[in-house]
Amino acid sequence: MKRIITYGTFDLLHYGHIYLLSRAKALGDYLIVVLSEDEFNEKEKYKRTYFNYNERKKLLEAVRHVDLIIPEKCWEQKITDIQLYQADVFVMGDDWEGKFDYLKPYCEVVYLPRTETISTTQIISDISNGGYGRCIQFPS
Repeated sequence: MKRIITYGTFDLLHYGHIYLLSRAKALGDYLIVVLSEDEFNEKEKYKRTYFNYNERKKLLEAVRHVDLIIPEKCWEQKITDIQLYQADVFVMGDDWEGKFDYLKPYCEVVYLPRTETISTTQIISDISNGGYGRCIQFPS
């Protein structure tokens, strides 16, 4: 069985997240999502989430591509996670290109292209500016 591992906050879950998770899962048989805890987001990523950890976890549990969700407590846990969960492939969006190459001795590292037309930051901005949605075309 080929195990894939990815990390993220996954706040305001949207089709860009789903598309990333589906492409990550397509690289193997079992997808592990390491979900950033609230304290880690605030203290290390300098982010406040709309949904708390448990709410974001429940949303991810409903995504058919996700097999296991574990908490992300610190930046340094990646090597331990890869070894503990026997991950074969580490996947992140290409906005992180090169930043996780240090993991290559432990597993394959893949950077997937982001979905250009969507981001949580953009959703927040659109809503803050009175936007109510837009017509989009889902990636194929």
